[in-house]
Order: sequence, then C-alpha cells, then structure tokens
Amino acid sequence: MFKFVLPLLLLLIAGSGVAWYVEQENNSNSATATRAFYGNMDLRQVDLAFNDAGRISDIFVQTGDPVRAGQPIAKLDTRRFDAALAAAQAQLAANQAIYEKLVHGSRPEDIERLRAVVAADQANLQLRERTEARLTTLTQQKLASPQDLDTARAQRAAAAAQLKADQAQLQLAVIGNRPEDIAAAKASVEAATAAVHSAQIARDDTVLTAPSAGIISNRLLEPGDMASPAQPVISLALTNPRWARIYLAESDLGWIHEGMPATIHSDSFPDRSFAGWVGYISPTAEFTPKAVESPSVRTALVYQARVYVCDPADQPLRLGMPVTVKIARDARPVARGADPCAPEPAAP
Repeated sequence: MFKFVLPLLLLLIAGSGVAWYVEQENNSNSATATRAFYGNMDLRQVDLAFNDAGRISDIFVQTGDPVRAGQPIAKLDTRRFDAALAAAQAQLAANQAIYEKLVHGSRPEDIERLRAVVAADQANLQLRERTEARLTTLTQQKLASPQDLDTARAQRAAAAAQLKADQAQLQLAVIGNRPEDIAAAKASVEAATAAVHSAQIARDDTVLTAPSAGIISNRLLEPGDMASPAQPVISLALTNPRWARIYLAESDLGWIHEGMPATIHSDSFPDRSFAGWVGYISPTAEFTPKAVESPSVRTALVYQARVYVCDPADQPLRLGMPVTVKIARDARPVARGADPCAPEPAAP
C-alpha cells in the first residue's frame, strides 16, 4: 500500500508547485500590464489686476472662496471714471448737433428772412441811385454842392455792395453747406463716439471679474489700497483644467501616447480613484526633479507628462497633492476630437 501512497503524494506536490508557478506568473503578468507613475497635482494660477490705476473701494471675496467665470471680485472708486464718461457724452452730443445742423442746412424761415433782407437791399439801392441822379442834376445847375453829390455816390456804392453780400448769403443758404464741412463734422462725431466708448470701457473696468471658474488663493491688496495695472489684486487658482504632473522614462515613450486613459490615486482618498487621460508629453528630456518620488534613478533623463483629471463636482484633488497615476499598457487612446471624460457607451 505504501507503494501507491508515495507516488500519489509526489504527484500532489508536483501539482501544487505547478499551480503556485502559474499563479505567480499570472500575478507577474498582471503587475506588468499596468504601470504606476508618481507625481503631484498641478493647475494654473493667475494674478488679476485692474486695467487702470485707482483706489480700491470694495473686495467681494475671501481667500478660499470658489468663484465662477464673470463673477465680480473687486471694485475701484468710480467717481473719476463717471466724470470722464459724462464729459465724453456731452462732447458727443455737441458734435452731433453741429453735424445735424450742417446736414439739414438752413431752415425755411432763415431763407425767407434772407430773401426779405435782399429785397430791402434792392429797395435801398434804388433809393440811393435816384438820390444820386437828382444830386447830379442839381450840381450841374449849381443848386447842390459837389460834396453832397460825392456823399450820394458813396451811399449808392455801399447799398450795392450790401445787396451783393446779402444775395451771396441767400444763395449759400439755398445751396446748403459744403460737403467738406459735413464730412469734417461727421468725423468729429465719430471721434466723440469713440471717446465715449473708451470712457465706458474704463468705467466698466472698474469692476474686476473672474476670467474663469476657480478658487481665490490670496488677497494681495485690500480696500483703500491704490491699484495699478502692474500690481495684482487677487490671486486665482483655476480649477479647470487640473492635471497630475508625472515623468516618463524613455522606455515608456513607445507605449504611452496622448489620449490614453489613466486613473489617479491619492493617499488622502484611499477608497476613491479618479479618471483621467494623458493630455501632454513633453518633446524634450530633462533631469528628474528631486521633489518627485520615483523608484527610478533620479539622475536619469525623463519626459514630463500631464495626466488631466476628469474631476468630480466636489473637486477633492488640490494643488501639490502627491498622487499615483496608473496607466494600462493595453489601453486605447480616445479618438481625436472625442471627449476623454465621456462615459463609455453601454454594451448592447
């Protein structure tokens, strides 16, 4: 009986060894099918400043407040800008009135008045001509002095000149204004309109707004401080996009490509994983930064990559947070133009 037990025991031992080897090989294959990379969370920060110099009257946010795109953040004292806008609007109104006056020309009442003036000038000239004729006859008869005749002749000449001037003025009133004068007045209106727009823009820029959604990371100035275009008021951390900054070895470039899906893990949230995708791989190599926790040799040349995060609504991943990024070797990059964060369609 012992002869049968010993071969059976050896067979069981051999089978156990084969099973252990297969399990270890499967574990080894599964371990190499997904690579882990180590890095930190990163995002963009912008320092917001006013376009014009002025005294800050209000700041509407506190450090740590979330803001949406277009939300007012701070405001300047608007008194100077209101006065400049009012002056520009008044100048526009004056130029517009001059332009309309030239375009419309003389009023019918003005033309009728000028015609009446011309008629009066004609009657006055006829009177002066008759007076001159009488004095000429009287002078020849020695009944009037030559001085009286000279006075009559001068009055007749003055009446003729006045008639000619008033007739010219009437003709200009009937013809209308010169096109050059109208064009110059129109250009003045356009310049005044541009000045109003510029003053309005300056007035609107007294309110500083968020360019994008983000979180207030710092208040650099306070109400009462003087602001200028070169002096930021608020530091804003943009929450979209955010990415994990990792470093790839040269041997990884053959299988990691932009668009490949990835998962991001953080020690702060051990029970959660965050979806993402490889969005950027640097075209140039660099030395591994000392701040990066990587099992590879730190002096080796690596390539920076960004793994963008499909962040959930609560946005738990913060700037500088250490993370582990896992990328499967057999993962397929998303199609060009497709949304990497879009859920996969359900299987039929």
